[in-house]
Amino acid sequence: MRYALWHKIKEALISVLPVVLIVLVLCCTPLVELTGKEIGVFIGSAVFLIIGIGLFNLGADIAMSPIGDQVGIGLIKANKPWLVFVLCFALGLLITIAEPDLTLLAQQVSGDNPQLLVYAVGIGVGIFLVIFVIKIFSNQNLSSMLLFFYMLMFALAALLLVTGKLDYLSMAFDSGGVTTGPITVPFLMAFGVGISATVGGKNSAENSFGAVALCSIGPILAVLMLGLFSDGKINLPESNYQIADNIFGAILHAVGNTSWGVFKALGMIVLFFLVMQFALLKLPKRKLVRIAVGIAYTFVGLVVFLAAVEVGFMPIGHKLGAQLANAPTWFVVVAFVIGMVVVLAEPAVHVLNKQVEEVTDRAISKKSMLLALSIGVGISIGLSAIRIVFDFSILYYLIPGYILSLGLSFFVPRIYTAIAFDSGGVASGPLTSSFILPFAIGACSVIGGQDSILQNAFGVVAMVAMTPLITIQLLGFRAVVSQNVRNKIAQHRIISADDEQIINFM
Repeated sequence: MRYALWHKIKEALISVLPVVLIVLVLCCTPLVELTGKEIGVFIGSAVFLIIGIGLFNLGADIAMSPIGDQVGIGLIKANKPWLVFVLCFALGLLITIAEPDLTLLAQQVSGDNPQLLVYAVGIGVGIFLVIFVIKIFSNQNLSSMLLFFYMLMFALAALLLVTGKLDYLSMAFDSGGVTTGPITVPFLMAFGVGISATVGGKNSAENSFGAVALCSIGPILAVLMLGLFSDGKINLPESNYQIADNIFGAILHAVGNTSWGVFKALGMIVLFFLVMQFALLKLPKRKLVRIAVGIAYTFVGLVVFLAAVEVGFMPIGHKLGAQLANAPTWFVVVAFVIGMVVVLAEPAVHVLNKQVEEVTDRAISKKSMLLALSIGVGISIGLSAIRIVFDFSILYYLIPGYILSLGLSFFVPRIYTAIAFDSGGVASGPLTSSFILPFAIGACSVIGGQDSILQNAFGVVAMVAMTPLITIQLLGFRAVVSQNVRNKIAQHRIISADDEQIINFM
């Protein structure tokens, strides 16, 4: 266990170090000026961020993924479709309500009834988790389902535009990205693998993916509908992005807040698992002990990760955005570079890459996945920075982007489509919500003022969730083209072979 933990911490160090180096290099330029205290807090937070990611990734391997896998298998073995659907809806609702990522977003916006947003998102995830299970049972094409639901999504978005309720537009698309956070993703991905393996069939590998993709749509539809039936106004709270005077007190406060949020999130999953254990699974004591240890690692890792983000990364992200906004060209360039490296520090990305390697039998490597995700997220943050500078609607990106990604889905192997749409939800994790979003808010407050934040800063999470859909499917398209070229070369060699060299043994 010690070796495994040390290996995970080394992986986390490699992931977080580029972000830290970029910030430190910027401090040596006229573009950014941070105090010694701010730099010290940021470096200290980075150290705890590395420890948190390492602990979380180990916990996800030995607890969260096995729980999701076993729950998926147990539900299918129950052989009662109505019970499966009811339990899936309840599971999606519960884990979403307690998801720390959603809490991070909710802390940065407030309406007349903030909890209404959380419950609407939870209901959306619950419904689409049921739809995912129906997809596996009926062996439906994921591309066709995504095309239908995205058309419905943009129809509702058009209604918001017509009615002038623009405040909810970016918020709705962001909610789809933050819902699939560090706790939800490992569970949902393993859940899909467990159900798909139990149901079987020739499309078992493809059916293993798609849960995150579909469950990212539910929150968007739910919040769009919420916007249609509301007065259309969201009031931003006065957020404090300053480094606290009392660092020790700020750390204790952050640990207390995040501990309760993570405890609720993990508690929902553990409670559901225990019910399944006594009713259906009957796992041996040895496996239960291992899962319990993994849950402890997951809890400590997430608390350390989220507390470090709150204390050091949110304030620095906001200040970087505010200062770089005075040099718009450099703001766009830095946004692109930060986007490329920040995805490496998202805990759930490593869970996805491991799952992809296992399911595809290393046909899709972790290296190619990371490269595709890194380029995709870099482009998305860069494009978001351009939108902040020139002040235009996010739909100018989302509509052509989703048309392209959905169009590609009909030309690449179905497993690439499933992986790509899952990757979009995974890439937009807690670091995006707590570093990139404050970065965008800081820039908006300087360039467009407080009134531009809701329409221009929010939406950056949605962009992070969209661009991997294109880059990873392009990876699949390249694989298809390469295979066709190899087949043609082999066929040409056979046709052009010298018949005199053929030895007849008859």
